[in-house]
Amino acid sequence: MSSNLLKYEQELYKNHITLIAGVDEAGRGPLVGPVVAAAIILPQNYHLEGLNDSKQLTEKKREYFYQVLQKEALSIGVGIVSAKEIDEINILEASRKAMYIAINNLDITPEYILSDAMSLNDIDIPSRPIIHGDALSLSIAAASVIAKVTRDHIMYELDKKYPEYNYKKNKGYPTKEHLELIKKYGITKEYRMTFKPVKFILEGSSSEENKEVVG
Repeated sequence: MSSNLLKYEQELYKNHITLIAGVDEAGRGPLVGPVVAAAIILPQNYHLEGLNDSKQLTEKKREYFYQVLQKEALSIGVGIVSAKEIDEINILEASRKAMYIAINNLDITPEYILSDAMSLNDIDIPSRPIIHGDALSLSIAAASVIAKVTRDHIMYELDKKYPEYNYKKNKGYPTKEHLELIKKYGITKEYRMTFKPVKFILEGSSSEENKEVVG
């Protein structure tokens, strides 16, 4: 772990602020499934060798860190916003809402919040959005792991329900194979209907077909 991953936390420690929540989300880009956010409060000056932005880690590593963090974090909160609500309020607001839910689900109230690029003004706790925060702050990196693994587990369950879409592999992201599978098998109610590739496929179907695949 690079020592500068605690730079933002150490600035706060100097001001006697130790209950710092890192907040991040996973699942902004997929066409199917929820967006998931996590908030995590780590012990002061916490060290976990190799912990970094979840996107830089292998699935096996993420699962390992997820288990360690469940045991060693002071508190973890998770927020989940469904595909249906993403369509209603848009993905940016859904991501923000998931973060608020995650923070509210912490069983310790944080003194300060470090978030991955998202401004969180509707909460009575001081916060700082950090661009690429998941690569710059250990607290946010830890939250990114919790959010990503939680969402992956949701997608594994969805994969059992709809094995033909191969969600276990694509996690709902618009890969070439996934787009071909959607064209072949249609749209289920777990899809985000306002996302362009899904919208395009729906608009290309007849209204009778839409009723069958969405209902």
